Amino acid sequence: MKRSGHRTIFHIYLIFFLSLLVTVLLAGFFFFLMISVQTPGGRSVRSDWPKVFTEDFKDQIIFIDDMPQVKQSGLMLLQENGVGIQIIDGSGKVVFRYQEPEQASEAYSSTELLQLVLAGKSAEGKTTAFSGVAFDAEKEYAYLLYFPVNVSKVTMYVNGERFAGGKAIMIPVLLVLFLLVLISGILYGFFTTKAMKRLTTAIHEISARSYLPVQEQGVFHDLYDSLNTLDAEIRTSDHLRAQTEKTREEWIANITHDLKTPLSPIKGYAEILQETDGGDREHRRHYADVMLKNVSYMEKLIEDLKLTYQLENGMLPIHRENKNIVRFLKELVIDILNTPEYETRSIHFESEEETVLFPFDQMLFTRAFRNLIINAFVHGEEHTEITVSILASQTALKIKVTDNGKGMNEEAARHLFDRYYRGTNTEQKPEGTGLGLAIAKGIIDLHGGTISVSSIPTVGTAFQIEFLLS
Repeated sequence: MKRSGHRTIFHIYLIFFLSLLVTVLLAGFFFFLMISVQTPGGRSVRSDWPKVFTEDFKDQIIFIDDMPQVKQSGLMLLQENGVGIQIIDGSGKVVFRYQEPEQASEAYSSTELLQLVLAGKSAEGKTTAFSGVAFDAEKEYAYLLYFPVNVSKVTMYVNGERFAGGKAIMIPVLLVLFLLVLISGILYGFFTTKAMKRLTTAIHEISARSYLPVQEQGVFHDLYDSLNTLDAEIRTSDHLRAQTEKTREEWIANITHDLKTPLSPIKGYAEILQETDGGDREHRRHYADVMLKNVSYMEKLIEDLKLTYQLENGMLPIHRENKNIVRFLKELVIDILNTPEYETRSIHFESEEETVLFPFDQMLFTRAFRNLIINAFVHGEEHTEITVSILASQTALKIKVTDNGKGMNEEAARHLFDRYYRGTNTEQKPEGTGLGLAIAKGIIDLHGGTISVSSIPTVGTAFQIEFLLS
């Protein structure tokens, strides 16, 4: 861990140092751009090149018959560098010109000449003008050189004593500043490395489930708040996974028991038929009825398991048809009451509309609503009555299945639709598979609806199904 920390310090310091170096190089580069210009020939020269060129050019001016002229070598210099020239006599009149700009004047007053020399710009500011003086005997001539570059003249006045002394302390000051930057970079590297090590340790503790929430008030408090939230969510997820796994194991144990239960009488009666001649016809019929009943139960259990798996994994095909939901539920109620097992029971049907069209899969809806109604009969008393009501509007279709049975507590109602949950009331073992309500919810969800339950012990239970109509 120490090696890793040292490497981290080195990397942070290296990044800091390189950033500083790049900043200095960029500053130097921009400074170079400010103090350099490019000649027409493509050469990069210092920005004071026009001034030096102007001062040296006076050697290229000669006088013939008291008139100023430019040597051939001077003309070649002017031509190579794209520089224009005007030579002006004492009265301000131009007496010699070569490659002068179009906007240059034919004559200058003292004021105009002074402004041009001070400004260093021609009238339109496209060239830079520098001036010099040439002498012939007692005559004095001024000459202006026009350079095809943009150079600004900057003049600054400083305190001479302080400036001279400042040069002596400038290097030590810069050295001290450099050392301060160097030391601060190292200290920052140590601080950042320590913080990173703490964060790395916290992440390892979260993965090992040994993390203790930290109330950090420093620079990284937002990051620690996020780690605290992450740890809380992981612990909640672990608890939910453990609870789900426990419920799944209990459900598998119950399903295994349910599968073994019908096999016992089938096996027993099969052995009786094998060991004896089966007795009289009446006994054989009784044995066959018991075996067929248990086989039917096993088939229903296996079918419910298959349907549950298909609903959970989105593998169940749906064939929706636009039909009258009122007529469908009426016929389903009649079919249930025509079953010998439930022919003495009571189911009330309520609907203000005779026709309510809704797209649904008839086979799946039969399974879902039959499960809801049969569930109320199975878990209720002999006198339990059920009411099926339909309420339709332009925006929603609501179907309620209520009963006046035993009801249930809040804990049972909250887990009623869980696939791996089984109620705690085991006083009697119903004939169902324990998957009916989970299947009903899955089918309703598949049709884009919602189902909810409310129940009061000893009063009854109400299931409300709602579908939004587009």
